[in-house]
Amino acid sequence: MQILGHIVRFIVSALVLLIVGWLVPQFSVGGFGSALLLALVIALLGWVIEGVFGKRVTPFGRGIVGFIVSALVIWLAQFIIGGVSVSIIGALLAALVIGIIDLFIPMGSPFNAARDKK
Repeated sequence: MQILGHIVRFIVSALVLLIVGWLVPQFSVGGFGSALLLALVIALLGWVIEGVFGKRVTPFGRGIVGFIVSALVIWLAQFIIGGVSVSIIGALLAALVIGIIDLFIPMGSPFNAARDKK
């Protein structure tokens, strides 16, 4: 059942990224496949950053540091995933829109569920 929760979370994240691509200028996602891979890469990069620097610097954290790291992760992910194009301004705006959407549909880190069960 836990794997199903992760799959649903990645699908919702991909849909949010598609919505953000539609709303935010200078941020484009090629399609649902690219958005799904982008959600996976963002989650993995966030997990690595959290492991190296701690929870306060994670893109899933709150505050200005989390916001800037989130924008940086979004910007870096474009170099890993084909069909994604993001400028610096687009990454900042996307991080802002994702943060606002996260207020209404909390996504959090897909790795939190496994860590919280320990």
